[in-house]
Amino acid sequence: MAYWLMKSEPEAYSWDDLVRDKGTEWDGVRNNAATLHLKAMQVGDRAFLYHSMSDKAVVGIMEIVRAAQPDPKAKEGERWVSVAVKPVEKLPRPVTLAEVKAEPKLKDMELIRQSRLSVAPVRPEEWALLLEMAGAKAVA
Repeated sequence: MAYWLMKSEPEAYSWDDLVRDKGTEWDGVRNNAATLHLKAMQVGDRAFLYHSMSDKAVVGIMEIVRAAQPDPKAKEGERWVSVAVKPVEKLPRPVTLAEVKAEPKLKDMELIRQSRLSVAPVRPEEWALLLEMAGAKAVA
């Protein structure tokens, strides 16, 4: 199993929206590096949902329930992809970007290194540490 971080502006699509919908198509990603990450996702992988812009915090855990396929919103000839996700668990407390930046063990996390990337891998040790910071049980 691999771990990921996927960003969404809560005003556009939030954790509460994901729970209400019981899942969603993660589409609209228009960055080559992020698209490569979407293509690498497998069914059963886990991803943190990160609220960008206003909240700037990791708020919940999602599961990849369908691997990459052509993005239904892509224009003809574009090679963008999307995956399907469902909610697993809201974190007991959000982990803010400031907290992530303050933790020396997370200094190499893609969230810090490539802050504009909307989809990024998370190393297993980063996953475990973020869960601990959120007060969550280990969710495999």
